[in-house]
Amino acid sequence: MNTTARYNRQIILPEIGEDGQDKLSKAKILVIGAGGLGASILPYLAAAGVGEIGIADDDIIEISNLHRQVIYKSSAVGKYKAEEAKSMISELNPLVKVHAIAEKLSGKNAISLFENYDIIVDATDNIAIKYLINDACLITNKPMVYGSIFRFQGQVSVFNYQNGPTYRCLYPDENTQSANCEDAGVIGITVGIIGMLQANEVIKMILEIGEILSGKILVYNILNNDQQKYDFEKNTDIVIIKEVFEEKYKEVKNQVEEISMNEILNEIDNTEVLFLDVRDEDEVPKINFKNVIQIPLLNLENQIEKLNKNQVIYVFCQSGIRSKIAVELLHKNEFKNAKSVIDGALVFNQILREKV
Repeated sequence: MNTTARYNRQIILPEIGEDGQDKLSKAKILVIGAGGLGASILPYLAAAGVGEIGIADDDIIEISNLHRQVIYKSSAVGKYKAEEAKSMISELNPLVKVHAIAEKLSGKNAISLFENYDIIVDATDNIAIKYLINDACLITNKPMVYGSIFRFQGQVSVFNYQNGPTYRCLYPDENTQSANCEDAGVIGITVGIIGMLQANEVIKMILEIGEILSGKILVYNILNNDQQKYDFEKNTDIVIIKEVFEEKYKEVKNQVEEISMNEILNEIDNTEVLFLDVRDEDEVPKINFKNVIQIPLLNLENQIEKLNKNQVIYVFCQSGIRSKIAVELLHKNEFKNAKSVIDGALVFNQILREKV
């Protein structure tokens, strides 16, 4: 296959040339997450001729993903994202070696996985996972290309580049909560733009050209096209060593008990149990019956006295992510009978309407 013909339009750029293309072909990039950001990052890295790409994602494709995760077809609903993304890349550029890693990133596998790659790309929408990626990058001395979305705004930065500032330098408070795309809403264009900006940082690092977003965070708003960069400094007091990492991220089995909504429908009229809605007050659909109470997750710790430690509490949110965080908080405060509802309010509302 004529590789020069495939990459000719970028090889003729003086900043790239044959030497630059050779660097791209030897690069090994791991993308964590094959959702909206990943769906934008992956095709551009593959098309540019990055030699080896790992895709780590244990999620399956849902129909609600398709408006922004544009590399997937409707016929792929129900299949693993990592496998489908691999198939897409192989068709786009068969010269690229692709690894589909259909497993959840954890403290158990992160370090051994990261050691096989040059650059780690964060394409997730989960804050806890972002701290895990950051810390594993520090242990393995890998740069982390960060991207994040909130509605019509996105952020991009590069952490731990040549011993530069890290995610913890910018966001030291690990207990900060933020809604993901499923809860807050998102338009595909936002993740598309931010994902391409992340891919751009990867390419610049491989080619050793341009100015890397190290010690800087780029904030882009698609509604008014505002684009701003802010500087931040490295906090030299932050030190992550392997022993601390392993202790922090060791897996705790069955820490949060989960239950499906169908299993507890008969409890709706039972005043001895409580349904706790931890969504924000402006979120819809509204779920109203006599034994439901709403306390937004951000307010839960300050209003925890409203709850009875001896009562069975079923916690739900929009998608089942914040409810797990809420249950962890309740467990820490000795609420032993709190359980996270797997299904979110949308499913709950549909079940209730069908019941009526």
